[in-house]
Amino acid sequence: MSYREGHYFKKNSYSQIATQGIDLSQYSLEELKALWRKTLEEGMYGICFSMYEDGQRPGDTITEAQVDRRVGILKPYTKWIRSFSCIEGNEHVPRMAKKHGLKTLVGAWLGDDKDDNEKEIEGLIQLAKEGCVDVAAVGNEVLYRNDLTLEELVGYINRVKDALAGLNIPVGYVDAYYEFSRHPILVESTDVVLANLYPYWEGCPIEYALGHMQAMYGQVVDAAQGKPIIITETGWPSQGGGLRGAIAGEEAAMKYFIDAMRWTKENEIPIFYFSSFDESWKVGPEGEVGAYWGLWDKHENLKYN
Repeated sequence: MSYREGHYFKKNSYSQIATQGIDLSQYSLEELKALWRKTLEEGMYGICFSMYEDGQRPGDTITEAQVDRRVGILKPYTKWIRSFSCIEGNEHVPRMAKKHGLKTLVGAWLGDDKDDNEKEIEGLIQLAKEGCVDVAAVGNEVLYRNDLTLEELVGYINRVKDALAGLNIPVGYVDAYYEFSRHPILVESTDVVLANLYPYWEGCPIEYALGHMQAMYGQVVDAAQGKPIIITETGWPSQGGGLRGAIAGEEAAMKYFIDAMRWTKENEIPIFYFSSFDESWKVGPEGEVGAYWGLWDKHENLKYN
């Protein structure tokens, strides 16, 4: 997500522990890095998988060996891995995750190319039948990008649900948190609500970001009609500028990660942090800041050591 103008889940009842974010003024840089590393080593629920090395971009076919290496780097720190597509090498992600004993949230990337959509849907169904999918996501921010109509999107969701009937695989759709309030049929058509929460992209200063994310989550709870919710993306960039009051930076990125992990663990909220590795190709779509959302840098080195 970027700025644009204009049996595994928490129980249904909603009562939030009022987690407080850390006060950056109380930490030296070295103390903050130590707390960030400790938080990471305590483990994440899930992380979004970054496919592309320098010089690679969507459309390139990625090898199984590259995916296997990157999954291996993430394995000590997470229980789940989220993938975004089922073609061009992305199909290796859930397979390699299963090889390493991890659970998977597997996405079919839907857009305005109907032929590619067919390949994605069939790929997702195939991976599910192989036993490589624990949660299926039919589309990611399709409505946010205006790539499909609501009716077209729901048609794809229903098609996957029908194909996976009897496999006990929850089927959902990923989008910005407010889309589920705007379109109740998204909740009605799915088994699980998959919401992206980004205080950064709403220009929120880091000192208020945790509270803003909690409010976003509350809006999703109101829309979810008692269905389980997963935070499928949230994060903070480590460099690249800013958006109004939201400023990218290492200290802010460390604070956001620590705060997000504490809050979601205390409240038993499933969360996939965005993202694993920095990806240079994202400079184009999101501006300079797009390349710096990883917990690891583009060379696969852990940040903030």
